[in-house]
Amino acid sequence: MHKATDVRLGRIVRLLMDHAIVVVSGTKIAEEIGTSRSEVWRLIQQLRGLGVDVAGHPATGYQLRAVPDLLLPEMLAQLLKGTVFGSAPGGTKQIRHYYKIGSTNLEAMRAAAEGAPEGSVFLAEEQLAGRGRGANTWHSARSAGIYCSVILRPAIPPSDALIFSLAAGLAVRAAVAEIAPQLRADLKWPNDLLLGGKKFCGILTEMNSEATRVRHLVVGVGINVNQVKFPAELREIATSLRMETGTEWSRVELCAALLKSLDREYRSLVEDAGARPTILRRFEESSSSVRGRKVSILLNTDENEALAGITEGLDERGFLRVRTPDGVQIVVSGTVRLDAS
Repeated sequence: MHKATDVRLGRIVRLLMDHAIVVVSGTKIAEEIGTSRSEVWRLIQQLRGLGVDVAGHPATGYQLRAVPDLLLPEMLAQLLKGTVFGSAPGGTKQIRHYYKIGSTNLEAMRAAAEGAPEGSVFLAEEQLAGRGRGANTWHSARSAGIYCSVILRPAIPPSDALIFSLAAGLAVRAAVAEIAPQLRADLKWPNDLLLGGKKFCGILTEMNSEATRVRHLVVGVGINVNQVKFPAELREIATSLRMETGTEWSRVELCAALLKSLDREYRSLVEDAGARPTILRRFEESSSSVRGRKVSILLNTDENEALAGITEGLDERGFLRVRTPDGVQIVVSGTVRLDAS
């Protein structure tokens, strides 16, 4: 398990941003964050090691040359006011940031079991064991993507949990459209988003539940933002926003848009009884493959059983309907392979 980022780093970045046109002395920084000048120097060196462009040295003071694109609580907290992810007492305390972690979902599940509040956010610059569904891994290049998990505590039975994954997919799609209107992401049931047929985002929803109610949900979102290359085994199937547009994007801006969009979807789900059919309809409208598409599905069973047929939309819980030679089958979970159509 990896330690959360030293909160003093974010405070230094915020202080230097607030005094962007002047050089800030090590003494002033030390006073502001309650530490020594020598410790400030060590922290500045740590920030530089993370790619933050800080000019200066102890004798002259310090100045930011550019706004860093790090997903620090201080960078996000102001943008999330009024959302379930930004309204807890104590401001940034429920946004936890890690430079390196095994998996944000694992850490969020552990914290949720220990009572972390709804709306807690877990962000990492790099994951060493990023996870997809089943036994899949998620390639997590340092400071190139968004690796984010959130804790939710909806009062629902476990059988209703899938709708939150589908809503998260819609939230990602809306956030991408907000910062890059030229991109129209395609939703692939149950938890992938594609651009040009290649995957740029995966969603992993995990839960802890009793027989009749969910104790907590953790929704994990991995988005390829500024990657310019992938390992050989992913090149044919993975892409990033930068590779699709030729433009480098602000991860801070996209992460804030994602969490605000997720907040809107979540509030509507828990507050509006009519939200569920609307989400299912919107998901179908935003997916090229959940209706009228020839697919083969690897079912999540020990036998690696496969199912082939034509998709016929979603049922009222969000499960995929597939017409096979034996009639319509309801797919509760599985890996969808799109056949040439």
